[in-house]
Amino acid sequence: MDLSDLISSEGIFSSLKAKSKKHALQELSARAAPLTGLPERDIFDTLLQRERLGSTGVGQGIAIPHGKLAGLDGIIGLFARLEKPIDFEAVDGEKVDLVFLLLAPESAGADHLKALARISRFLRMPSAVENLRAAGTPEQIQTVFTEAEKEHAA
Repeated sequence: MDLSDLISSEGIFSSLKAKSKKHALQELSARAAPLTGLPERDIFDTLLQRERLGSTGVGQGIAIPHGKLAGLDGIIGLFARLEKPIDFEAVDGEKVDLVFLLLAPESAGADHLKALARISRFLRMPSAVENLRAAGTPEQIQTVFTEAEKEHAA
């Protein structure tokens, strides 16, 4: 499963404005709704419920909020670089500026975990994370994903 399979160009936001973790989740839910065909409120409630279990701020300025939703046909990802880093209650206490949102059907099972693992592997590549922070446009961010896939395949 490649990142380009998870995150389409319509799901990339290079300068998302958010003042807080809750605000970031609301903004991402609003952008995910037209891509999923699901109500924004359902997406937001699912993400908030997951955050109550523990922060999805994984460290190094990165968060991977995720959840499973009824009525979703396949796994969908969004990526946002935040205009200003925000407190996401990350495990390392660092503010977050890169957010990967992952939504999966309730029946996704192992595919949901595989998608999370793929994002996690990508984020362990320091050059990829550095390039995401340096990219100026959604197209440049998409190129970072594509180049990482080539590097991963090699």
